Amino acid sequence: MVTAFALCVRAAPAASAGYAVITLSSGLTPVAVAWMTKLMLDGLTRGADAGDLAVPALGYVLIATVVGLGPLFGRYLRGVVDRKVGLLTQDRLLTAVGRHPGLGRLEDAVFLDRLRVAQDVGRTVAGQLADGVLTMAKSVLTVGGFLISLVAISPLMALLVLAAGVPSLAAQLSLSRHYARAVFAVGRIERREDFYTGLIASATAAKEIRLFGIGDFLRGRVLAERRAANAVTQAVEARQTKVQSGLELLTSLVSGAGLMWAVFAATRGELSVGGVTMFVAAVDGVQASLGALLLQIAASQRTLLMFDHYLEVVETEPDLPVAADPVPLPRLERGIELRDVWFRYTDDQEWVLRGLDLFIPCGQSLALVGLNGAGKSTLVKLLCRFYDPTRGAVLWDGVDVRDVDPAELRERISTLFQDFQHYDMTAAENIGLGDLRLFDRRDRIEAAAGKAGLHSKLASLPDGYDTMLSRSFIPDGTSGPGTLLSGGQHQRLALARAFLREERDLMILDEPSAGLDAEAEHEIHLTIGRHRAGRTSLLISHRLSAVRDAHRIAVLDGGRVVEQGAHGELLRVGGVYARLFALQADGYQDTDAAGGPVTSVAAS
Repeated sequence: MVTAFALCVRAAPAASAGYAVITLSSGLTPVAVAWMTKLMLDGLTRGADAGDLAVPALGYVLIATVVGLGPLFGRYLRGVVDRKVGLLTQDRLLTAVGRHPGLGRLEDAVFLDRLRVAQDVGRTVAGQLADGVLTMAKSVLTVGGFLISLVAISPLMALLVLAAGVPSLAAQLSLSRHYARAVFAVGRIERREDFYTGLIASATAAKEIRLFGIGDFLRGRVLAERRAANAVTQAVEARQTKVQSGLELLTSLVSGAGLMWAVFAATRGELSVGGVTMFVAAVDGVQASLGALLLQIAASQRTLLMFDHYLEVVETEPDLPVAADPVPLPRLERGIELRDVWFRYTDDQEWVLRGLDLFIPCGQSLALVGLNGAGKSTLVKLLCRFYDPTRGAVLWDGVDVRDVDPAELRERISTLFQDFQHYDMTAAENIGLGDLRLFDRRDRIEAAAGKAGLHSKLASLPDGYDTMLSRSFIPDGTSGPGTLLSGGQHQRLALARAFLREERDLMILDEPSAGLDAEAEHEIHLTIGRHRAGRTSLLISHRLSAVRDAHRIAVLDGGRVVEQGAHGELLRVGGVYARLFALQADGYQDTDAAGGPVTSVAAS
């Protein structure tokens, strides 16, 4: 509650204060209206003159005016608070997600479920909590005012009305707990539903969906998840209906008993006409306000339970420890060493790396090869410190990267990931994201595109480098969709992002030519070779012909480096590298009519 109020005050102090005043003052207006009505009725029944009746009448008119205008201003101020709080909470949520330096949280299903709920409630929950507290305070004022009036008329009836609220409170609190659990369960279901729905609506997935004829299958998955979510929601609503029906029946019985007592008291002369009116208004006011108070208490408890998911995400500790006093990262002069590195993603999974030892010399190129699942991409994640080794260390000129600010480490690395990202932005922006300091330097962006062999293509687009590379959004100031690039051109675009960071100490290229044709692959590797000259680089590729010119080649197998050396050395050893190279070379051999080999392109 305190956090929610603090967010409201921080986001919109004036609007929050104004809304609080209007909300709290409205809690006493029903009591004031009832008293003005009693005074007028009692005055009329005893024959009071117009002057005596004018005061309660004017008071009634004034209060009615406040009652009419208050909600209008209150809704406006509440809207101001909600919008500003929503902006603040969204900023805090995105900041919290970005605060995790590694990838562990984003690969944790429980965290992702919490994040889904936090995204749904984050924009409104703080305002709802603050509003709930103010509404409860308003209801307390209303209940208190009517209860004092009711005690003055019949202490016994006041006690009976209050006693009827005890089971209501217990029931509402129980319902709120069930509701909060249901919302979390539905959120998990809806995250899967969103996944299937996103596939159906995805242009990328549409090719396989249509070719394989799996549209109806995916639609069935969507509907199955929706039915599951509906079943959870319906069960909660059925429970609420049963419980609240019983509470309404109890309220009606208490109200009916009170009305019967008031009628008999009036016939005995114990209550005036105004007194009966006041009694009925007091009973109804206490019950209505007490019911609203109980509902708001339950709703606030439910909202608090939902707010816990938001706070859990916002306050979760970083997934990697960050040194309080990080060690400055030296300029790379000797090299990067992975020393006895063991790693697995969770304790219940197999080891990906098993005592790996590897050295990347400064100013030289190291190629890493191995079968799928050998741990090559995992090694890249450790070098970028998206994860920490389970055992062992990654050393940068002898400095353990765990002692360094992760942002500083990554600032010194240029990387092309195998699963590179495509951004629905302009061509210039897609490249400029590689180095935000050069985001507006068109000359540097075009130079990077030129190195990646993409400049002429981007320059020929309808709006040149300002062309939107997506058809999902209509660019501002245009009337039509953007332009799509081929998969190979997107590969070059990602490579241009890496080239924009050319001044970094380490370049990592993970399958840089996987999506390219033979001619483009040859051209790109020549460019990469020129770019790597004199630079520290790590090249990962399944195409062994692309790594043969590296200073050293390391063969990864079973989570360990099993062979190292230059291309010729490894062929002479006749080990794993030689076997893999021969297998790939066979795929390039032509045969004559008798089936004999004619030429070997890969081995030349």
